[in-house]
Amino acid sequence: MSSALANTSFDKYAAYGMAVQVPKNEARFLRLLYRNLNGSEPQVLREDFCGTFAICCEWAKLGAEKRAVGLDIDPEPLAYGAKHYLPKLTAPQRKRVKTLERDVLGRNLIKADVVCALNFSYFAFHARDTLVRYFRSARRSLNENGLFVVDTFGGPQHGEPSVDTKRIPGMTYYFEQEHFDPINNRTRFSIHFKQNRAQRRKRAFTYDWRMWSIPEIRDAMLDAGFSAVEVYWEGTARDGRGSGRFTRKERGEPCQVWVAYVVGRK
Repeated sequence: MSSALANTSFDKYAAYGMAVQVPKNEARFLRLLYRNLNGSEPQVLREDFCGTFAICCEWAKLGAEKRAVGLDIDPEPLAYGAKHYLPKLTAPQRKRVKTLERDVLGRNLIKADVVCALNFSYFAFHARDTLVRYFRSARRSLNENGLFVVDTFGGPQHGEPSVDTKRIPGMTYYFEQEHFDPINNRTRFSIHFKQNRAQRRKRAFTYDWRMWSIPEIRDAMLDAGFSAVEVYWEGTARDGRGSGRFTRKERGEPCQVWVAYVVGRK
């Protein structure tokens, strides 16, 4: 069990990391994606809506030439990452990770080979013109042959209130869709945690999202100027859950819940 969760205090960021994130896999996926599409090695990653910038830290571990920049407007998770994740890096690795308390819609943002917006963070943009504006900004920030990578999810299960649960060391994780409006695809999700023999900690994180579909994301990227947009669909494991393996697909398959990456090529 994580030391942050082993005592009576509750660390929502540590719990979130255990339940939701696999930053090492994300960093490796982004690297492999770039290498497969371009036949060369990416150097600079920009993690938008980076929160605790865990992916940035894992990126820096992939090689001495790897540099990462994380952008977020919330100082709290940035401070958490600086306290809990940066110290786990070597001194040279720490020098290659930079964070900025900055809006992803701002001007003169850091250039990168790969720009990513993961954990569905860009769902915070409810209007299509804002989404296209962000995608256009991300494209401008890419170096030659750069990739812009976002993730998305959906399926019939998310057309109405629902709760997904998962056991993690020392507690149970709940991902609850509390509300869904089918007219504008606006929805409210909350994350709750319940430590063993403790009261449930409600709404550790809450999200007011617009559920963007893959066709909407693809069309917005093309309108933002990307030369091509590709979809990487998650396979299905034997138990019926997502396998964690993503392959490029032209067609999906009907699923109650699905997850995919959408990749814009500059």
